[in-house]
Amino acid sequence: MDLSLSDEQKQLQEAAERFVRDKYPFDARRKIAATERGWLPENWAQFAELGWLGMAFSEEDGGYGGGPIETMIVMEQFGKGLVLEPFLPTVVLGGGMIASAGSAAQKEALLGPMIEGKKQFAFAWLERQSRYNLADVSLKATKEGSGWSLSGHKGVVYNAPAADDIIVLARTSGAAREQKGLTLFVVDGKAKGITRRDYPTQDSLRASELTFDKVSVGADAVLGQVDGAFPLVEGAVDRAIVALCAEATGCMDAINAATLEYIKTRKQFGVAIGKFQVLQHRMVDCFTNAQEARSMRSGGARQGGVRRQGADRQVGQVLRPKRGADAWRHGRHRRALGQPLLQAPDHDRPDVRQPAAPPDALQQPRHGGVRRSAGQTLWRGPCRA
Repeated sequence: MDLSLSDEQKQLQEAAERFVRDKYPFDARRKIAATERGWLPENWAQFAELGWLGMAFSEEDGGYGGGPIETMIVMEQFGKGLVLEPFLPTVVLGGGMIASAGSAAQKEALLGPMIEGKKQFAFAWLERQSRYNLADVSLKATKEGSGWSLSGHKGVVYNAPAADDIIVLARTSGAAREQKGLTLFVVDGKAKGITRRDYPTQDSLRASELTFDKVSVGADAVLGQVDGAFPLVEGAVDRAIVALCAEATGCMDAINAATLEYIKTRKQFGVAIGKFQVLQHRMVDCFTNAQEARSMRSGGARQGGVRRQGADRQVGQVLRPKRGADAWRHGRHRRALGQPLLQAPDHDRPDVRQPAAPPDALQQPRHGGVRRSAGQTLWRGPCRA
């Protein structure tokens, strides 16, 4: 697989890197975070001017024909400066769902202004009891004439203070935690009946607790199919996870670079501490971990950030190792995306003749009962086919 970037993608990477270097030194970020809005409108306008708000959307939708790779490139550079502008909730989550399920009228009314930098979104799906279950939704939408009435609560809604429209996941039928019976609604951020409590998050982003008290919306506010929103939400969250993975790899690179510079200049006993072998080993580990994370990020982005058909995954898991007899090709300890190849020991391989062992020895756990996995020091249990 060719993982190299095209010339256009390299130019995009250089432009994003230059923006972060010029606009997001750490002291500048602190000043931006201390403002009431928590981000700068002039930066958002520059995103639109550079085409970043429309790069991942098709030309039919008013975008520039890019995709998850372009989002990955920009998000990685954003991670190096911990950029505060609401790119993820507006472009990746909100824009992604509208592009996937919106009608022609909705795309024209919502995507066009977003790409021009004139509209922002927030995605309200999480509730107090939800934890990591996307289908655990209690906010109810009931029929009211030709439209709907929304009542309930949503928590940790990123960018709600600035959002022009809030995409709300509501239950229109079925019991709590049922995947069927969920519907998405595009609600005006200033609609009557919405109560908002805003706050900064630990990383200086902006979020809100939202209460919906009989908020009325028209039939045209439904995004996608009634009772059929779960696959759409699932796909949007998967794409957002890949985007956040890209942001995390950029953060890793920035931290590694700063640490490397420090150990080259900090002296102890008359020499730079980077001369000490134990610190060199630590830096090699940091570099290796960052490369493994980059491999996982790239694999997820090249799959479009969505789960494969039939894969049984929880939120946050990008890929699952393939099951089946072909697992023996890479040893029983199979490789997940980005995980170094771990060849099965000879006593696990059927094609290698094994020496006899006393009965009591066969009862001993192999490798001390632990096995390694990507990103973990120790992991109990084998990856059985």
